Amino acid sequence: IDEINRGNLSKILGELLQLIEADKRSETYAVRLTYSRATDPDFFVPPNLYLIGTMNTADRSLAIIDYALRRRFAFIDIEPCYDQSFVEHLQKQGISVTLAQFIAQQIPRLNEEIARDPNLGKDFRLGHSYFCTYNPALDEWQWYQDLLRYEIRPMLEEMWFDQPQRVDTIFHNLAIARP
Repeated sequence: IDEINRGNLSKILGELLQLIEADKRSETYAVRLTYSRATDPDFFVPPNLYLIGTMNTADRSLAIIDYALRRRFAFIDIEPCYDQSFVEHLQKQGISVTLAQFIAQQIPRLNEEIARDPNLGKDFRLGHSYFCTYNPALDEWQWYQDLLRYEIRPMLEEMWFDQPQRVDTIFHNLAIARP
């Protein structure tokens, strides 16, 4: 379930909320679905079915996962990672080693600054997905400049709306001169 915190899951899941509990995953707890036909079997959640929900914790304006639902899931933080495997992934997409390494060095520095900001914190760091959109038919330099200009800079301007000079400095540090 992508963006699991975008709705009222207790209402959306209804009866399923109880059926996903570990001790309720059997035919013993099967229920008749509201719109099922008389010949349809009752519904239950088998023990080998895993529900995986993702959410961006920076979306603070969205619904909080209530405690009844929270206790039915395990939570794992996935940290932004710009290591050698990230560089190799970018290279497989067709990005030069020079640009891939530059991104892998600069974005963690930006993320450290974001994490240290008391008004933002670690949940606002930039993830790798910004950099997974490269099309080898494009000029990599132009792709990177467009990514900075149209995706990353607007995000930074929103984060630091009252600090335009800070955004300018960060943007300058992220820009790379065309070789």
